[in-house]
Amino acid sequence: MTQGAAPQHGRETAGRPAWLLPVALSAIVVIVAGVVVAIVTNRTGDSAAPVTPDPITTTVVLPVPTPTVTPVARQATSAFATALPTAVLQYALATSEADAEWVTAGALEAWSETYSDGGTGTLAVRSSQWEAPAEATAFAATLVAALPATAPQASPAPDALALPASGDVLAAGTPVGTYTVVDGGDGTGIAVWSNGTAVFRLVAPLADVLDAYAQFPL
Repeated sequence: MTQGAAPQHGRETAGRPAWLLPVALSAIVVIVAGVVVAIVTNRTGDSAAPVTPDPITTTVVLPVPTPTVTPVARQATSAFATALPTAVLQYALATSEADAEWVTAGALEAWSETYSDGGTGTLAVRSSQWEAPAEATAFAATLVAALPATAPQASPAPDALALPASGDVLAAGTPVGTYTVVDGGDGTGIAVWSNGTAVFRLVAPLADVLDAYAQFPL
């Protein structure tokens, strides 16, 4: 070996082989082509199997029925009597008189009234004002105890009323009394409820009893 000559094996280990760059470029082209094919395939698959949108649920709110007949003028002028409604749903006040039976039972004042739809449909409402909520609650309990006994249906029809029904009467989210609604067994429904010092008993056609109770303003 001639002294001072550079060793030859250093070029082979430090340099990039001549065949490596073309092979690497070919591999990159193959990878890119594969990605493009995958994207196109997925898009094609999406168009072949369109996504079905979720069904839209529409709630139809029917207007509250109103009377077609004119209510009579209520003769009572007390604050409680004038707060009583002259119309409930399609029913207009038809008669109003003092309820002597409930006054005898201890009410400060009481009224027995009927409402008519102008045909054969009627509501019968007895309303009373008591001195204290405890007295109203106790009297309402006697009315509930006298209601017809009806057992809840095990498998009610889809359009059947969920009766009997009961719960709290709320004012601004605070319980101020209780309510009970039952099937009267004769085509009518009966609702009894207390609201502070007031007690009510409403008899209506069965199909209207829950709505009539809900629309009664007191």
